[in-house]
Amino acid sequence: MSRIPRILGLCLAPLGALLLTPSASAQAPTPIKVSYQIAYWALPIYIATEKNWWAEAGLKPEFVVYPAGAQQIAGAASKSWDVGGTGSPPAVLGAQRYGIVTLGVTNDESTANGVMARKENAAAVRSNAAKEVKGKQVLLSPNSTGEYATMACLKKWGMQRSDVSVVTLAPAQLVSAFIGGNGMLAGTWAPNFYTLNEQSGAEVVCSGKDAGVMIPGALVARGEFAQQNPEAVAKFLAVYLRAVSFEKNNKAEAMGYLRKLFQANGIKLNDGYLGQELERPIFTLDEQLKLMSRTGGKSTLDNAYEALSGYLKSVGTLTEVPDPKAYITDDYMKRVDQTPALKTFANKAN
Repeated sequence: MSRIPRILGLCLAPLGALLLTPSASAQAPTPIKVSYQIAYWALPIYIATEKNWWAEAGLKPEFVVYPAGAQQIAGAASKSWDVGGTGSPPAVLGAQRYGIVTLGVTNDESTANGVMARKENAAAVRSNAAKEVKGKQVLLSPNSTGEYATMACLKKWGMQRSDVSVVTLAPAQLVSAFIGGNGMLAGTWAPNFYTLNEQSGAEVVCSGKDAGVMIPGALVARGEFAQQNPEAVAKFLAVYLRAVSFEKNNKAEAMGYLRKLFQANGIKLNDGYLGQELERPIFTLDEQLKLMSRTGGKSTLDNAYEALSGYLKSVGTLTEVPDPKAYITDDYMKRVDQTPALKTFANKAN
């Protein structure tokens, strides 16, 4: 991806801001450390900052930006952040290692992760993947959603990992290597999709959605912080969800904000690519609650994470598939839903 973004500074709430709780006007805003990566699902955080919705919610955020999930999750050990967004593999690993809890979904990344083939190979791969792909070199970033989607695509094509020659690379190195002529296939994600398409003509030949897997991005919190500060976590979710509602109802303005977010961090995408980013499913409060509902047994999110954890076990990253109930909780979403002021705030579209 692009250069590693710098850690941003404090965003201070102005005096006289409208706060959510009746007594909040007499209180100082609550400090909260918000972590994320420069990706499409960080757009709600960016929009909320541009519109100063954090102050309206009675929060004073400090933003901590990471280049990838591994570094982000490791930061939880030193309490470098409190809440944020990340990929689903880091969310699972973070739960196992550092007690991180998953609070909801940033977006459905199923179409934004998958396998890219060189332009000259794409049509043949789509026509007869088993013949064209077997024994070929595939570039992958380990423990990533791109790798997960690639393994699902191989299964769809009637193959397994041992049927191809896997080369593991960090995301930025993968992009450079593929553009430089290494590998016939690359398992990666957006915005790497766009970079590889623009600079090498590579095409997506199979996405996670094509292979039948849901790849949810994760809204997360450090377990200790969430237990000690449930109101602050609920306010964070309300701010994020308000920005989601804004995105759904103001597509043109949302595209402008996404362009600014990416350009500020060295990612330049044309409007066609930005439009593809904005097509990813994002979820309002009601939609989040439905995804996490266990009234009929396992939730949609439980099933998605169990499938993902099965992949992580298969590659030796996990020794066992954890029970999603141990780290996925809808308590904080329900807190938003059951607090009238927060629910109204979360559902605003402006």
